[in-house]
Amino acid sequence: MEDTLTDSTYLILLALLKPQHGYAIMKEVNVLTNGQVDIGPASMYTILKKLQKNEFITLEDSNERKKTYLITEKGYDILQKDIERRKLLYRAGNRLLAEKREI
Repeated sequence: MEDTLTDSTYLILLALLKPQHGYAIMKEVNVLTNGQVDIGPASMYTILKKLQKNEFITLEDSNERKKTYLITEKGYDILQKDIERRKLLYRAGNRLLAEKREI
């Protein structure tokens, strides 16, 4: 996994700033995006496996029915870097749009 996160991966990491199980993660992503983004179970569990493999999240607790995930320090660091990258892109886009309006 690279330093650049996909939107879905980014949103899942944000949701995992507090321990959550799969269904709660999907609900949290929907809430975070004001209902604009839904991540299906197949996509989410594929991403969760990749995040675990890269040690960005950990399995905090597990029983037969629910697995609770939590972001790791490494995951937190990559999330912070990606937030800064997204801020840069936002500022660049805003600046260019403002310049275009002035023409």
